[in-house]
Amino acid sequence: MASEKSKILVIGGTGYIGKFIVEASVKAGHTTFALVREATLSDPVKGKTVQSFKDIGVTILHGDLNDHESLVKAIKQVDVVISTVGSMQILDQTNIISAIKEAGNVKRFLPSEFGVDVDRTNAVEPAKSAFAGKIQIRRAVEAEGIPYTYAVTGCFAGYYLPTLVQFEPGLTSPPRDKVTILGDGNAKAVINKEEDIAAYTIKAVDDPRTLNRILYANPLDNTLSMNEMVTLWEKKIGKSLEKTHIPEEQILKSIKESPVPINVLLSINHAVFVNGDQTNFTIEPSFGVEASELYPDVKYTSIDEYLSYFA
Repeated sequence: MASEKSKILVIGGTGYIGKFIVEASVKAGHTTFALVREATLSDPVKGKTVQSFKDIGVTILHGDLNDHESLVKAIKQVDVVISTVGSMQILDQTNIISAIKEAGNVKRFLPSEFGVDVDRTNAVEPAKSAFAGKIQIRRAVEAEGIPYTYAVTGCFAGYYLPTLVQFEPGLTSPPRDKVTILGDGNAKAVINKEEDIAAYTIKAVDDPRTLNRILYANPLDNTLSMNEMVTLWEKKIGKSLEKTHIPEEQILKSIKESPVPINVLLSINHAVFVNGDQTNFTIEPSFGVEASELYPDVKYTSIDEYLSYFA
């Protein structure tokens, strides 16, 4: 008999990556629940998102990260809990952990990750502190013995590719004259389309190979250096761009001098595009698996294809 698909609860489903996760869960045939705060329903934008969830068959549960009873009640109805809460709520996930512990029925918990592997990054401040919250949640999950998968999915294409990693306010498409490259431009970064991140994440929830492992989404065609991305773009538009390299010292100085949240973004960019924190270690079977190897059936969008939208 084919094993039944897990029932999935998404907490933070109306957020940026959350929407894609909810949709992917439904598309893959999982009975899908979204935990939504009462305040969210009256929010004009998020209210629309909630309605779109209902339209595709998602069960909306009312609750709040800070309301233990509502969390336990919601969690008791599912097998898998996926958190996609934003950076300001990372530490509030301790409430999810205690509710999972009390409910006692959860087969898998995926805390909010969807970025770099926080245990294997050399990020400088303030990104270092931002990542420390995720590390704290990982250790709490492990200490409680909750079965987990950590989805380390690289950078969101929607954040980085429309501007080709340019930090220019108001830019909506990749530059056609000059481009700024961080450091020497040789560090390999990973950039994935949000729908693909969601598809890989949902594939992992019932997979014994991803149990108590880190799922890395590092498809070959999406693991490129900034220099390689610029070359791809130049080929598409048929011209060479004028390149300016920003030396690492200058980037570190900007991080120190910039206000929040610019300094956080700059320090994340430094970790990814200068240190190469997403790719400067080997994925060992003892702690991790790679999504495009596990799920070759997921036809992901390559960086090359993504950039074609703008050419």
